[in-house]
Amino acid sequence: MTQQFATEDFSTWSKGVLQHVEVTLDRLLPAAAVAGAGGTLNEAMRYAMLGGGKRIRPLLAVAAAELAGGTHESREVSELTMRAAVAVEMIHAYSLAHDDMPCMDNDALRRGKPTVHVRYGEATALLAGDALQAEAFSVLAEAAPTADAPERAASVVYMLRVLARASGAHGMCGGQAIDLASVGRSLGQESLEQMHRMKTGALLHAAVLLGAASAKIPDATVEAALLRYSRAIGLAFQVVDDVLDATADTATLGKTAGKDQADGKPTFVSMLGLDASRRFALELREQAHAALVPYGVGALRLRELADLIVVRGA
Repeated sequence: MTQQFATEDFSTWSKGVLQHVEVTLDRLLPAAAVAGAGGTLNEAMRYAMLGGGKRIRPLLAVAAAELAGGTHESREVSELTMRAAVAVEMIHAYSLAHDDMPCMDNDALRRGKPTVHVRYGEATALLAGDALQAEAFSVLAEAAPTADAPERAASVVYMLRVLARASGAHGMCGGQAIDLASVGRSLGQESLEQMHRMKTGALLHAAVLLGAASAKIPDATVEAALLRYSRAIGLAFQVVDDVLDATADTATLGKTAGKDQADGKPTFVSMLGLDASRRFALELREQAHAALVPYGVGALRLRELADLIVVRGA
């Protein structure tokens, strides 16, 4: 299955990608119309996934596929690229469903609607997150090689390895464990950055690598450049989140404003101050741009996404 996107400007490109992401998610997620408890679980999975969110990770995946393909011109987005995009988003959605539970961050609002555990209960929210995690790997594993693309097997194995490492103790889950252990404590900037490189940045980096690998497994030079880019935007994303948590209201955020401060969590704003945090985000955007210089127009969408991540907190 392929989809053609017009790329006259970023808005047109991103809207086309996001529409295709929603269609692909709807197609690959388990159907809600199942009787009994199984249907409730499927409904909760779909509730967690569909109809909301910035979809930064899928956008990064498609943009990285364009870089690996060497063009930003109108082109077909492959089924493998879309599977990479939605697999990363499934991991992200599972993490949100779990993070919002009382045993974690204990929040009642996400994306402007009740969190999964508020809507369906804690047990179903836990199972929905578990199922979404498994579904993400299934979505990738089912992208079997075809007679005309036998090299896809190597790409799929690479992608599974990248996503697993980014999701586990060395990445997102490890970062969340550090975050929970840091409540009410003072962290140095280096420790705070490391926590967020794991908790937030690892999955953003995975989105970039999976997208690139869906077109062509990146060589060492490209992989290093994408690491520099994604480390910068991953940290910028969190810095801007901290700025917004301190300055925006609940209606704008779609989640409870000021919660990090109320919970005694260390943030970049509490450490650096508001103005310095905004300057730091701009510096990180420049680092992201610098990493992409060798790739010229092929990296256009990745550069624009770095801008998008930072500008939302300006």
